[in-house]
Amino acid sequence: MTSSNTPTLGFVGFGNIGGPMCRNMALKHTGEVLVFDRNPAAYAVLDGTKARQAASLAALAAEADIVFMSLPGGPQVEAVCLGEGALTSGARKPQVIVDLSTTTVATARSVAARLAPLGVAFADAPVARTVEAARRGELAIMVGADEALFARIEPFLRYIGSDVTRCGGVGCGQVVKLINNALVFENTLAVAEMMVLGERAGVEPALLLDAVAKGSGDSFVLRNHARRAMLPREFPAGGFPPEYALKDIGYVLELAEQTGVAAHATELAQRYYSAAVAHGLGGRYFPNVIELVDRNLGIEAAQGQGA
Repeated sequence: MTSSNTPTLGFVGFGNIGGPMCRNMALKHTGEVLVFDRNPAAYAVLDGTKARQAASLAALAAEADIVFMSLPGGPQVEAVCLGEGALTSGARKPQVIVDLSTTTVATARSVAARLAPLGVAFADAPVARTVEAARRGELAIMVGADEALFARIEPFLRYIGSDVTRCGGVGCGQVVKLINNALVFENTLAVAEMMVLGERAGVEPALLLDAVAKGSGDSFVLRNHARRAMLPREFPAGGFPPEYALKDIGYVLELAEQTGVAAHATELAQRYYSAAVAHGLGGRYFPNVIELVDRNLGIEAAQGQGA
């Protein structure tokens, strides 16, 4: 429960990014931290911290003042917030729920609207950058909240992020995160094509990346995804696979349709990652789309997948 000035924090969901985020909160917060995940094995990431396991979502909500969630997508966010046995199912509810997941903009705004009559404030605060950045507490966080709520939750977001930006009201965090992800997925495709092209034209891939990084073609994707995964052709399972990219791309295209934007580059990316899954590249780190390009399957296979 709340002490004089230090709220009790709750955290739900310990995936690849959620686990390191929760660990950082448990290590850095001076008050209590309650945690819950349906997978018992997930708690191992919190070994050596003061995090205390709650028996259920309702039990967590009975003590936590501000609850953070890191979940796979919109349906899980709705279920954890408002479903049977949810955070709002008991007599005591958290004062604030902060969603660190990536969902549709419509989901964020709908959940916020349904929580408000229950006296629960809601902010969407999706995160960007790598698992390693999550471990270091150096994520970029895009927040959708009014100014007062943002001021209230920002200190705790600083436990997990080095760049925390208020993007506007509820839902605006998701807008910025989805745009960020779309740019990463599209840039990954462009870099993949040019790496294959450069190598076939006689330029060593490592040299190509070094040279382009010194010019205006430099990018985060080139310096990270290309160097660490596409150059050594290492695409581990358990990373961010093409299937996850397709989920986020679908969210972007839904938003584009709602706002009347013809997002053709994003549609092309959707076709490429769909083709990657169709050709057996699913389940592994999404920059493996370079394999699709290298096998001359990209355009032909993508055209057959539909948008």
